[in-house]
Amino acid sequence: MKSSRTGYYIADPYAMYFLTFTVVGWIDLFTRKECKDIVIESLKFCQKEKGLNVHAYVIMGSHIHLILSAQEQTNGLSNIIRDIKRHLSKTLIKWVLTNKKESRKTWIEHLFKYHAKYNSNNTNYQLWQQNNCPKILLHPRFTKQKLAYIHANPVAAGIVFNEENYLYSSAGNYYGKLNNLLEVQIIEFGFEEGYLPM
Repeated sequence: MKSSRTGYYIADPYAMYFLTFTVVGWIDLFTRKECKDIVIESLKFCQKEKGLNVHAYVIMGSHIHLILSAQEQTNGLSNIIRDIKRHLSKTLIKWVLTNKKESRKTWIEHLFKYHAKYNSNNTNYQLWQQNNCPKILLHPRFTKQKLAYIHANPVAAGIVFNEENYLYSSAGNYYGKLNNLLEVQIIEFGFEEGYLPM
């Protein structure tokens, strides 16, 4: 939902939203399996401990698309997202700076520092772009479009031929495959609605 004060924001803390987390400078941090796994573990933790509902996701090289909501006994989706991004920021920056597998360490560290200089909320490093661009999902047609868009990302990027074969995505959950990294709450559409927009 759009506000005149700060652009997009989450107006209803318990509604379902489409969101995007993007790394500063579009750095392709998530080409590293270890970084993708850190995201999965963080989402699992928030599902178990913070009342996060994950309805769909895909982890691409430089960004993550998600459809999320919060259970009603929680402090709401904005607070959960704040905690996820804060935790991921600390954990992923530490991984980049300390892991010998990351051959691009100096370049990535430079970019993290560069972006932090222009954001008073950060001290030394900034990992995420500021806006998640949350879009509330109220209507089945719009929801289906966003769900299809999420799952089509790896196909559009030329990573896989079939969306359900991309491991770091909820597409497999929606196709009934059992080898999924993360449990999701499937978005149910009426029979006449189908799953994907035609």
